[in-house]
Amino acid sequence: MTPKAKVLREVFGFDGFRPGQEAIVDHLIDGRHVLAVMPTGSGKSLCYQVPALVKQGLTIVVSPLVALMQDQVAALKLAGVAAETINSAASREDNVEIWKRVASGLVRILYLAPERLMTERMIAALQKLDVKLIAVDEAHCISQWGASFRPEYEALHGLRDAFPDAPIGAFTATADEAARRDIVKKLFGGKAEVFVSGFDRPNIRLAVRNKDNAKQQLLRFLETRAGESGIVYALSRKSTEEIAAFLVEKKHHAVAYHAGLTPAQRADAQDLFMTEKGVIVCATIAFGMGIDKPDVRFVFHADLPSSLDAYYQEIGRAGRDGEAAVAHMVFGLGDIRLRRQFIEQGEANNEHKRRENRRLDALVAYCEAPSCRRVSLLGYFGEAAEPCGNCDVCLSPGETIDGSAE
Repeated sequence: MTPKAKVLREVFGFDGFRPGQEAIVDHLIDGRHVLAVMPTGSGKSLCYQVPALVKQGLTIVVSPLVALMQDQVAALKLAGVAAETINSAASREDNVEIWKRVASGLVRILYLAPERLMTERMIAALQKLDVKLIAVDEAHCISQWGASFRPEYEALHGLRDAFPDAPIGAFTATADEAARRDIVKKLFGGKAEVFVSGFDRPNIRLAVRNKDNAKQQLLRFLETRAGESGIVYALSRKSTEEIAAFLVEKKHHAVAYHAGLTPAQRADAQDLFMTEKGVIVCATIAFGMGIDKPDVRFVFHADLPSSLDAYYQEIGRAGRDGEAAVAHMVFGLGDIRLRRQFIEQGEANNEHKRRENRRLDALVAYCEAPSCRRVSLLGYFGEAAEPCGNCDVCLSPGETIDGSAE
């Protein structure tokens, strides 16, 4: 049995790789840089965790959120892997203790936020250790064309020079052609193997409706979904709180989640969602990156997301167990106007604003698609598809008329 197959079976309990995983694992074991774009739920983490355990030494994983790092570390420890995270949620004493274990070679995988990793002191300390591999999770954060650009991620280009012998693997679920080029240029200086797995998630039924009263539409949507876990996305913090309060009043188990809550409040909301059945989280985009709850049965957009990239990433939190799930959006002209306003009032340069407007146009075209939504969505990511039979347009096509005379 090969070392990678042994790790896969003995540590993670799998007899074989899923489609798309093995080539990425091989490249990283061979010491080559990789950008992997894989749909949510396709097993991205395994693509760097297996090489990390095959290569010995220390693997550094760059991750954007404390909660995400803690979840991954907890899962690895359950599998018997010596994984740790040093982050702002832990006390200084705890972080010092963990660092001692890292420095003495007892830790195999160390999770760090980019802000903590890219300090002179941390880089200098890590350079004294046997760093064999670096993985960058949620790599779309590197690109200003990505769905969740984070300026702190831009500094990661320094990793190539700081650790010239360690291959870098960058992973994301959502990056169109422009974002992929941007990531390869910034992180790898233009030299990396790019793997793009299929974007299709056929178990998610897609639906879009005109918005008349989002709360009432949500209530009607939930009538047949008692006891199901789901996420409702709204544009503002105020909206998430109002929707959550409205749902609680209507006897649903709902909580709000947004960046304005304290870290403890956010952690409580996330823990509730992860551990209890039938919880509905009403959230801004602050919620969800890396959320690995397999039985989310629906994602409901009460407001228009910022782009098809963001939409794809957000609906990707549904149906990770492969069972049927629904992505339902309501949108109106007011949403489009508000999104245009956000773009124009932003501090970005004109080229960036033009690109964002084009992205918004693509999203509106998806919402108004006269034929299969999945064809439209996958086409945006450069993937050809046949009509899916599992979207509102396929299931109940609108009436068409010959408008040539008009």
